[in-house]
Amino acid sequence: MSAAAAAPRLVVVVGPTAAGKTGLAVELAARCHGEVVSCDSQQVYIGMDIGTGKAGADERARVPHHLIDVVRPDDEMTAGRFVALADAAIADIAARGQAVIVCGGTGLYVRALLLGLFAGPPADAAVRAELDARAAAAGLGALWDDLAAIDPASATRIDRHDRKRLVRALEVHRVTGLTLTEHHRRHDHRAVPPRYPHLVVGLAPARERLYAAIEARVDAMVATGLVEEVRALRAAGYRPPLRSQQAIGYAELHAHLDGGTGSELSPVIELIKRNSRRYARRQLSWYRPDPAVRWADSPAAVDVDSLERYLAGRP
Repeated sequence: MSAAAAAPRLVVVVGPTAAGKTGLAVELAARCHGEVVSCDSQQVYIGMDIGTGKAGADERARVPHHLIDVVRPDDEMTAGRFVALADAAIADIAARGQAVIVCGGTGLYVRALLLGLFAGPPADAAVRAELDARAAAAGLGALWDDLAAIDPASATRIDRHDRKRLVRALEVHRVTGLTLTEHHRRHDHRAVPPRYPHLVVGLAPARERLYAAIEARVDAMVATGLVEEVRALRAAGYRPPLRSQQAIGYAELHAHLDGGTGSELSPVIELIKRNSRRYARRQLSWYRPDPAVRWADSPAAVDVDSLERYLAGRP
């Protein structure tokens, strides 16, 4: 990656699920002769369309989208791999003279794209030996439970069977006294130079309006075939504990189809809504401490003209 001064300008749209990020990104891209780079850890997976809220066919026909449908649900996707793919997409878009709009719901991926990855402390042999011994005695599930207790945000990103990442996350906490999530939060523009010049726009609707949008969105997902989408994934061999299948909407329906939640679908839908609301709160808590984010309570409240001028390099 070249220096930020020589890199293309980005406008990055962030915020919680169902806040209207995709619509805003598409509108801005259409006005600016731009293209959208999705910055979502689940939209990368082929066959996971409804539950991840991918841009619809009309939106993709209106402006090109990148980093959607790039790997199978059983492929490994990490923040590092995502950044490499995003860098390539951004370079291609800029080479064709188009503006770049990043649309992100996954805070770690946005942070890694804009500021790079947190390197962390060097390995500690004694700590790793202790964690390996615990895993041997109690299983990897015990390590995941330990991580969930101290750093639930990292636990949601790390597969229960991913020994390397579980040990590293726990090691970082043991060595530094801070969780991996907190290190990522502190790894910001005040500490490191940005990889790209950028403006970040955050959408944060009032809580009641956001929750209503989340619930309506879940209902629409079910009505348009979310259950059938999960059945198709299962038929293709994609099931938990794959990390992709632990995403909200998918995990609950896999459990339901496995017979673990009874025969009624309505309680499962309510569980998906509850988990989506909790996820929205975590997304907001990730972005809120960043003073560089320009917040608006709706897409209509965003000064799109100023974003267009920024992308064009005008004052």
